[in-house]
Amino acid sequence: MPADQLYLELMKRTLTYLIYGPEDEHVPVDRPRSPLKRLVFDLITRRGIGLFRPQPKGVEVRFEGKDWPLPRLALTAIGITGLDNLQFCVEEVLRKQIPGDLIETGVWRGGASIFMRAILAAHDVKDRTVYVADSFEGLPKPNPEKYPADTGYKLHTYDFLAVSLERVKENFSRYGLLDGQVCFLKGWFRDTLPSLKGRKWAVIRLDGDLYESTWDALVNLYPSLSVGGYVIIDDYGGIPACREAVEQYRRTNGIVEPIRPIDWGRVFWMREE
Repeated sequence: MPADQLYLELMKRTLTYLIYGPEDEHVPVDRPRSPLKRLVFDLITRRGIGLFRPQPKGVEVRFEGKDWPLPRLALTAIGITGLDNLQFCVEEVLRKQIPGDLIETGVWRGGASIFMRAILAAHDVKDRTVYVADSFEGLPKPNPEKYPADTGYKLHTYDFLAVSLERVKENFSRYGLLDGQVCFLKGWFRDTLPSLKGRKWAVIRLDGDLYESTWDALVNLYPSLSVGGYVIIDDYGGIPACREAVEQYRRTNGIVEPIRPIDWGRVFWMREE
């Protein structure tokens, strides 16, 4: 296997924490919701003591990104299948010289975005940028009046989904990939993504979970996706609200390119016209 491909395979296994064995698998304990348990939790963690529990499901399910929560050292939840697809899409646009930059909307700990930057580095590509768009504060509170499909979702209450911009930058830096070819866009998608209208894209990867986040990303990014470029939807098969936003956008805009499955929940398609 060529050196550049060996590098990318190693990146996949470290970003998913699959390079280590089951005996190393521990996941952080989330802050409890019960007031009494939360008080005890805070008293312990304020002393600098981390609380972890063994990973009960092992590492096998992480191959397809099915386990949750992940160990604290795993930087992506999309699994090897998700990273394989991301590599395919990016390398295809490089091979075919499809114009445009790369963007991920909803990055969590930054693993998938780090991998996109690694692919550019492996192929010595210096004229494309990876855009890293996130609130870096977790998910927005649903607006059921404007987006009824998001009614009932509580993802905004999950503290472990909020990873700071500083932490994500640190994760990039640990891999030696924090440089001028990475651009961070902090804020809610409804506020930040309109500033990118008109910029040419080769690959757009959407991981916003909710209808609103998915819709905002499609409205602001898809019109500037190059023909021959790819759109990847992370939550299509796992979150009905996300799927509804994708299908509504495709119907509204007459998009007929076939949706191709990646694994149990993720899908993608290539823009053909």
